[in-house]
Amino acid sequence: MDRFRVEVISKTLNPQQVVYGALHQDYSEGFVFDDRESWPAESKCGELIVKRLLAGERGHFGPIEHVQIVFNCGYFPHSVMQQVRTHRVGISFDVQSNRYTGNRIAQAAQGLKDIEDVFYLRPVGHYLDRQGKRYDYTQEMREKDLSWCIEAAKRYQQLLEQGVSEEHARGIIPFDVRQHFVVSFNARSLMHLLDLRAKPDAQLECQKLCDLIMPHFKEWMPELAEWYEKSRLKKARLAP
Repeated sequence: MDRFRVEVISKTLNPQQVVYGALHQDYSEGFVFDDRESWPAESKCGELIVKRLLAGERGHFGPIEHVQIVFNCGYFPHSVMQQVRTHRVGISFDVQSNRYTGNRIAQAAQGLKDIEDVFYLRPVGHYLDRQGKRYDYTQEMREKDLSWCIEAAKRYQQLLEQGVSEEHARGIIPFDVRQHFVVSFNARSLMHLLDLRAKPDAQLECQKLCDLIMPHFKEWMPELAEWYEKSRLKKARLAP
C-alpha cells in the first residue's frame, strides 16, 4: 500500500466563499454577486457553512455541491475501483481500462518492471474475513501468489505476441491489477465517499484511499473538513 498515491489536479478556489455565496443567495433579497466585496473571509465563510448548514444535524448539503475537486489516484487495485463506484456516490471517473494500456504488464513479464508495480497483493499479516473469522496471510502464501502473478503476466505477453488484442488478453490477468484513475467530487459527494469507505469495516485498501484524500480535503476546505472529521468520519453515518 506504500505505492498508493492521491494528487490534486484542480480544485475550486476559495471554495468556502463559493458555498457561502450559494447559501447567502437562498435568503437574500438582492443579487449576491453585487456585494461580493463584503463577503466574509474564506475561514469565516467556513464557520458560517458549518453553523448554518450542518451543525445540529441540519443536513442542508445542497449549497456544498457547487465546489469541485479533481484527484489523480495511482497504483490502486481494481477492487478499489469496484467499491468506490457503488452506492450512489455521484462522482465522475476516468480509469485505465487495460483495453489499451497493457505495456506495463508485458514489461513486468520481461523483468523490466517490478511485478508489484503492476499487480497488488496485500501485505503479510493477520486479517479478518467478512464474518469476523481470523486468518494469517503468510509470506509463503504471498510468494506463491506473486509467482502466479508473474506467470499470468508472461502469458499475457505471449498472447500479445500472437496478435491477440489487449482487450482480449486482459481477461487472463489477476483481478487486482493496479489502475490509475482521475476522479472528481463536489464537496458533498466527497464526504459521502468518506462516509462509505473510511469506516472501519470498509475494504482495507478503500480505507487507505480515504486516508490519502483527507489531508487534501483539510487543506482545501479546512473548517468544513474539521466539522466532518469530528462529526462523521469513520462513524458510518451514510449519505449526506
